Amino acid sequence: MQSFELDKTDVSKLKQAIGGDNELLKATLEEYHASEIAILFESISKEDRQRIINLLDVETASEVIAEMHEESHPEELLLQLHPEKRIEIVEELDYDDATDIISQLEEHEQKEILEDLSEHDASSIRTLLSYDEETAGGLMNTQVIRINLNLTKKDAIDEIIRQSEEMEEFYTVNVVDDENTFKGVVSLKDIIKAKGNAKITEMVNADAVYVKAETDQEEVARLISQYNLTSIPVVDDHMKLLGRVTFDDVIDVLEDENTEDILKISGVSEDEELSGNWIEAVKSRLPWLIINLGTAFLASAVIRHFDPTIDLIPLLSAYMTIIAGMGGNAATQALAVTVRRISLYDLTDNQAYRAVLKEFTVGLINGAVNGLIVLVFAYFFDHSLMLGVVIFLAMTGNMIIAGITGSGIPLILKRIGIDPAIASSIIITTFTDVFGFLLLLGLASKLLL
Repeated sequence: MQSFELDKTDVSKLKQAIGGDNELLKATLEEYHASEIAILFESISKEDRQRIINLLDVETASEVIAEMHEESHPEELLLQLHPEKRIEIVEELDYDDATDIISQLEEHEQKEILEDLSEHDASSIRTLLSYDEETAGGLMNTQVIRINLNLTKKDAIDEIIRQSEEMEEFYTVNVVDDENTFKGVVSLKDIIKAKGNAKITEMVNADAVYVKAETDQEEVARLISQYNLTSIPVVDDHMKLLGRVTFDDVIDVLEDENTEDILKISGVSEDEELSGNWIEAVKSRLPWLIINLGTAFLASAVIRHFDPTIDLIPLLSAYMTIIAGMGGNAATQALAVTVRRISLYDLTDNQAYRAVLKEFTVGLINGAVNGLIVLVFAYFFDHSLMLGVVIFLAMTGNMIIAGITGSGIPLILKRIGIDPAIASSIIITTFTDVFGFLLLLGLASKLLL
């Protein structure tokens, strides 16, 4: 078995081969897996990508383009190729992969490619293009093994063999009636073990999990993960079998969704490509920073209001950053856990209440422990027990607020139809800064002056 291991030397080795003739480059490419070539494409020019694709056989070339990340723009590479080579590659691709790539092109470019395909292939891709790309319909592959529930074991095996000739791999067999209505699934193992005169209707699992074409891709991923499926059937509103979503497609979905959530929580737009230039990064991040600047003025206004207190007790300024920083970190922790919980589960009102109550408890305990540490510090280094008590109370209160806002705000945003990841971080930072300063300076004004 050939082992593939990608490291930094691979890039230089490939670049060195690119500088040579086609024979050297072709021989070097044979040492790479298609997925590795797709990764290496990120560090070479468009011209070199085109040259490499033209040197590869159609099967490998299609695998490379299918493995390319969206940010590497495989659709642009496809357009650069000679029409004959391009059509061969598209026809070799699975319908779902071809659709994903073609959907990134302009409408006239899509039309140009589809007109060169066979009527069957073009029709299948057009059908998939009609679905929202973030739904089961947009993820599914219409190439699916389907057999009639009235077939015998022998006839079913013959039909599976016939249909599988045009498929690379499959894991389950879908069962339909004469009207293509989905009736369940049956495993190959059950078919093989069955007696010779057995019928599929006796083996079918009618309780099989399936999704509608409009089901959100995150829900599809959740179901495949929950039931440990290798693929899940996709049906329309009339239970007609449309296709299947496989686990490898779901892996890509989970990766994209996790990346999107991380970027949103950090205040970075999902439109910013990870490999984009500094101009795209500035355009993506600057609006959120301006919004954050506006909320920072609220915290500043609290400090200005208590200027006389700070003038009389300068030590407070040293502890203000600790209170605000600890509150911000605690809120971010609660936010990350809650957003993840929301993405995985459809929380009921009771579950949402328990989630907030849990974060309240965590904030209370963590705040008290950290507040006590700072109290001891203030007593021994600043020789003021009351200052330590004020800081203890402010720390505990702000950590409680951090837990409540970090968990409650995303739940509220989700309830009113706003993405909980995209706005939560800025809102909770405002809460922890404003209330952190308000608690510390307000308590100091009452207890220390």
